[in-house]
Amino acid sequence: MAEAKASDGTLKRDLGSLESYAVLVGILVGAGIFKVTSDASAATGPSVILGHLVLAPVIMATAVAYIVFLSTSLGLEPGGEVLHISSTFKSDRLTFVAAWLKLISYLGAGAYLADALALNLMELFNPDGVFSPFTAKLVGLGTLALFFIIQFIGARFFGRVQVVMCGILALALAVLLVPGLFAIDVENYKPFFTGGASGFGRALPSMFFAYAGFEALSQAAGEVKESRKNLPRVFVRGIVVTALIFLAMSFVAFGTLPSSELSGSGVPMSAAAATYLPFGAEALVTLGAIMAIATSLNASMFVPSRLACYMARDGLMPPIFAELHTTSSTPTAGLCVSFSVTAVLMLSGRFDLALNVAVVSLMLLYALHSLALLLLPKRNPAIYAEVESRVPRRIQLFAACTSILALVTLVLLTFKDDVGKILSSDWSARLRELDFTSLELLFCWGIVGLLLYQWNAALRRRAN
Repeated sequence: MAEAKASDGTLKRDLGSLESYAVLVGILVGAGIFKVTSDASAATGPSVILGHLVLAPVIMATAVAYIVFLSTSLGLEPGGEVLHISSTFKSDRLTFVAAWLKLISYLGAGAYLADALALNLMELFNPDGVFSPFTAKLVGLGTLALFFIIQFIGARFFGRVQVVMCGILALALAVLLVPGLFAIDVENYKPFFTGGASGFGRALPSMFFAYAGFEALSQAAGEVKESRKNLPRVFVRGIVVTALIFLAMSFVAFGTLPSSELSGSGVPMSAAAATYLPFGAEALVTLGAIMAIATSLNASMFVPSRLACYMARDGLMPPIFAELHTTSSTPTAGLCVSFSVTAVLMLSGRFDLALNVAVVSLMLLYALHSLALLLLPKRNPAIYAEVESRVPRRIQLFAACTSILALVTLVLLTFKDDVGKILSSDWSARLRELDFTSLELLFCWGIVGLLLYQWNAALRRRAN
């Protein structure tokens, strides 16, 4: 009855399990792993492989909170961890700032992905690499418009497109990984730690970029069939499969190409594939990289409009964001605004001002969400009584504590590097170049979020 009521006149439950897996795996096996492989290699070399073994349990521990919350009535509505945090802490200010930072993160990621997709498409169709920046921006805008149309048509079409792209991606990964296992040279793994313990520590926060966004699926709770039953299961299986893919990709990449060459490549997986695949197969791997970025972009554009829809229903954003299209049940206003902001960020080329705070913001949000799981029985016993998940409470407590400790450590490692940069650099020069650290951006965007909350609260008081 609760699910039927949640569906009446609101978001349509058009997404099944297959589409749900495509959303989760698609947003993870995206640009992140391709970017991380080269960036992290520069800091720690082949021990990137070990980094995935360290981070995968952290992600799984963090996912436990989603599994528990989504098995309650909260698993019937969009909002994800912001909704879960709100129901636990019951603070409008905290809810708004958490949602604001998440919106900034996804809009920045969307702009980055659109830019990356445009560059990869032009490389595919123009291998000589001769093209103007204007043309690249035009192609990027076109890709954004294409995914805007896909999502405007409705959740069912969005899900089917995501499944098709994930199918092409899976084929490309098979072509990349299976032959690669037979082309590995163990000498390429030596030395395993090129940057020592400190280099390995520095690499972990950047490697987390590959896993950031795994929670995007929770925003589809209002559009997934039998979401309370299906979503927890998808989270577990999807994260396990993704972690295994990351591990296999890193194992093959570092086994077939020295880390010094991987760290200097903007397309590390394609560079590795070029050493053991014929030309035609290499082109398929490049197409797979394009599909990886496209699936991430499609899923990333899905999140802001659904989050805005929840916020508007809760009175924390203008009511127009809660209005749905009469035919497709798409939150049109949120989709239009997120498309416009993402396009502006992409065209300006300064999406780093939003993207560089994304990983830190999401890590803090994940930690806060795990804290909400710890406090749920006392802060909201009614919701806790609805939990249908079979995860024992002792496992919930262990997972939440592990998640909080690991994520806070990663944030502190990031801030340590940021503080070093702040103290050693010319602040005025960085200001002129808009070269800000994630710590500075987190502070600035947080202040903006608080100001917007106060402004919205004032408007609500006047309306009442």
